[in-house]
Amino acid sequence: MVAPRLILVLGDQLTPTLSALREGDRTRDVVVMAEVRDEATYVNHHKKKIALIFASMRKFAAALEEDGWTVAYGRYDDADTARSICGELMRRHKEYDADGVIATICGEWRLRQALDDCPLSIETLPDDRFITPQGMFRDWAEGRKSLRMEFFYREMRRKTGLLMDGDDPEGGEWNYDKENRKPAKRDLLMPAPMKHEPDAVTEEVLDLVEREFADNPGTLRPFWFATDATAAKRAASKFMKEALPSFGDYQDAMLQDEPFLYHSILSIYMNVGFLDPLEICEQAQAQYRDGNAPLNATEGYIRQILGWREFVRGIYDLEGPDYTSRNHLKAKRDLPGFYWTAETDMACMSAAIGQTLEEAYAHHIQRLMVTGTFALLAGIDPHQVHEWYLEIYADAYEWVEAPNVIGMSQFADGGLVGSKPYAASGNYIDKMSDYCRGCVYDVKTRHGEGACPFNPLYWDFLHRNRDQFDGNPRMAQMYRTWERMSEEKRDGALSSAAEILKALDEGERI
Repeated sequence: MVAPRLILVLGDQLTPTLSALREGDRTRDVVVMAEVRDEATYVNHHKKKIALIFASMRKFAAALEEDGWTVAYGRYDDADTARSICGELMRRHKEYDADGVIATICGEWRLRQALDDCPLSIETLPDDRFITPQGMFRDWAEGRKSLRMEFFYREMRRKTGLLMDGDDPEGGEWNYDKENRKPAKRDLLMPAPMKHEPDAVTEEVLDLVEREFADNPGTLRPFWFATDATAAKRAASKFMKEALPSFGDYQDAMLQDEPFLYHSILSIYMNVGFLDPLEICEQAQAQYRDGNAPLNATEGYIRQILGWREFVRGIYDLEGPDYTSRNHLKAKRDLPGFYWTAETDMACMSAAIGQTLEEAYAHHIQRLMVTGTFALLAGIDPHQVHEWYLEIYADAYEWVEAPNVIGMSQFADGGLVGSKPYAASGNYIDKMSDYCRGCVYDVKTRHGEGACPFNPLYWDFLHRNRDQFDGNPRMAQMYRTWERMSEEKRDGALSSAAEILKALDEGERI
């Protein structure tokens, strides 16, 4: 009798065509899946995120069994379930007298290292669920002085043929972002993302999370995420028909009590393995070709996946495991406590964080230009910012989250991802949202009593980091504006910023 091999499937690898499963033999091999403590607790995950992954894993395991696989599944509250992935593999290896392990490469360096250190023979296969083969990005990046998503995106458009007219981009332009910056209004009819009632499997997991993770951040119920591929595909279809046509115009907009606007929320399902990114891009293109969505919306949406998602995954693999420890601007302030409570008088921060705690979701502008920009301006330790984003969002896995936070949001990689920091005053938030209308702070006041904290912190950020940015051509206009300000106004901005930063350090409410 031939000894079985173990086929490892992780909680973000819930794809029937996973390379490890393709390599396996369902007549003799054993699929190993487990809700291990190390993965559930290495950061303080949002309750909804844990529930999403556990419920999805249980359903995926059941589907594999229906398909003829033998599945060795370890539940979180089973006494015999090992604490780590390696421990669970060793337990099952002994139980089944197995002949080695087959695994698809893990998305995170932390877990790759753990499996490298595991005293078992593990054959690691590429993760080909991405549009870009892992070696292709490295080849593209080699020899370039700077790595810019826009040029990588154009290469990917040519490679896939998405939104191409022969050798030229559809409509004559590669990027229609200039058309995608409209502020939203309350009288718009905004479709909600598809919400799913928890079934018996999901309810059992919700009970477990309530019991075992009571002190974790976030609201658990109501829980409405899809927890299987069929439901995720229905959610994708609903987005394509109802929200994609207006996605482009309002993708940067923000409204109080409107957490979703025209966003798809499909990153949650792509990142867990339910949806194929190329298929989603092709569905969006079909909506354009059929006349159901305009070009600016379709191009903007495809760019988020084909361009940005693929780009940051390439950056993460290229830069290695020390990427999350980078701190180019030497920011050292602790993350303020209101990031965990939303208890702040800044209406924009309260709205974005409050929504995040409720939904385990916020769209990209809320993450980049509200919570991310405040952390950048206030000089928050980027590793603490990184861990907050990793913990608090249901779609956050380090391969996608770290380049977005360490690179794009906090400029902690020194410009590898972005050519300039995303520093902005309150004016940007006022332009793209209705947050400022009900805020106790005045967004039009640059400094002094009642001034929006973003305003003096913006000028303070430029002032204290001038040595870093003085030669950056994209920052020149900002510094010219600073120089034209009167000495009184400059001193007023720096004084107000010092008061705000002191209040942060002392844990006072701002």
